Amino acid sequence: MGRLLTIMQRLRDPQHGCEWDVAQTFDSIAPYTIEEAYEVADAIARRDMAEIKDELGDLLLQVVFHAQIAEDIGAFDFKDVVTSISDKMERRHPHIFGDAGHSGHHLWEQIKADERRAKAANGALDGVALGLPALLRAEKLQKRAARTGFDWPDEEGPRAKIDEELREIEDAGPDTLAEEFGDLLFAVVNWARHRGIDPEAALRTANGKFERRFAAMEAEAGEAFAALDLDSKEALWQRVKHRDG
Repeated sequence: MGRLLTIMQRLRDPQHGCEWDVAQTFDSIAPYTIEEAYEVADAIARRDMAEIKDELGDLLLQVVFHAQIAEDIGAFDFKDVVTSISDKMERRHPHIFGDAGHSGHHLWEQIKADERRAKAANGALDGVALGLPALLRAEKLQKRAARTGFDWPDEEGPRAKIDEELREIEDAGPDTLAEEFGDLLFAVVNWARHRGIDPEAALRTANGKFERRFAAMEAEAGEAFAALDLDSKEALWQRVKHRDG
């Protein structure tokens, strides 16, 4: 860890460092941080241990990069980051590191809620990061609202909401169509949550399945694929889908 911190310090050195690294800010690095987190998730999905190792390293570098930027402006340093998360983990696990009973694991959400109140949050939805992918953020917003009792009692409510949103899309004009589609996606996320499904992971799996099957279509048809009419492409898709299971 010390070696990595030293490398980043040298890269960020104003006189002798890398020009690109010196020019970076929290804002410019944030998209890379998000990208690296998704590359870790992709490597995990593929169960590629070598890639998981490499991608975790890339993600760790992002943490070190942000910490060095903060140190450069006198805000905090990497040690402060480690201390903060260590304190948090001990605080949120009183049944392991404190004197709470072994069943104290149920205190996790209560402790998190107490911490949010201590930060003088304005409402239950405060603190859900704006930079999250929209699908994931929708789920987190719904979970936060559900903790206040604002939630359907069962899955029938969100399922009926999907039908309602579909009707509103049919009736929408050009100025409201995009908004209504957003409402539909939000409702689908809500239904998935009630069914115990992670919508972000489900969509990631669907993306991967589409990529795999489309590539199989291209491989089977060869150079003639683009010239096939839609009916021929659909027939090819069904064959590929049947083989793919």
